[in-house]
Amino acid sequence: MNQRLRWPDERLIEAAQAGDIASLTAVVMESQPHVRRFALSLCASPQDAEDAAQEALIILYRKIGSLRATGALASWVFRIVRNECLRQVRLLVSRADEASVEPKAGAEPSAEEAVLRRVEAERIAAAVGALPRDQRQVLIMRDVQGLPGKTVARSLGLSTPAMKSRLHRARAALRHALAVTDDAVDPSVDPSVEGER
Repeated sequence: MNQRLRWPDERLIEAAQAGDIASLTAVVMESQPHVRRFALSLCASPQDAEDAAQEALIILYRKIGSLRATGALASWVFRIVRNECLRQVRLLVSRADEASVEPKAGAEPSAEEAVLRRVEAERIAAAVGALPRDQRQVLIMRDVQGLPGKTVARSLGLSTPAMKSRLHRARAALRHALAVTDDAVDPSVDPSVEGER
């Protein structure tokens, strides 16, 4: 009775691309469980996963005609989910960044500062997005959303010490990832002189 769910077949996808509403509805319905499962594995929270899955299914419904190859449906929809999850992390990071920066009285940030802040937020969001799911969840819930440790532990089904341990590993991995990218773009580090130090 536990049948393995399959993606829609090529004929159904082709009919949906041709504008057949019944086929389009069937493609969306058959894709939904896969999209939701992938979003849950990638996004920081179940709510973010639901939002990302909904966005992907809406785009699928509206833009299936732009899909070039019927066999590429899964990778196309998964890319949409991934981008939406990363967008949500960027929003959380930029909100936290804006909240932590106290504006000077009457001073607007310069265009250069705004660009640098956005680039830094994107770099952090990419590093957070690259963390394993269990570490990403605890880091976002605790450090970005600011939830109390006990609330995070309870919502993830962990003991408080296990949550703290996971959070420590996530922070260490994030620090390492950001340090690696800092070294990769630091113009003051000359690799030809590195061996002479």
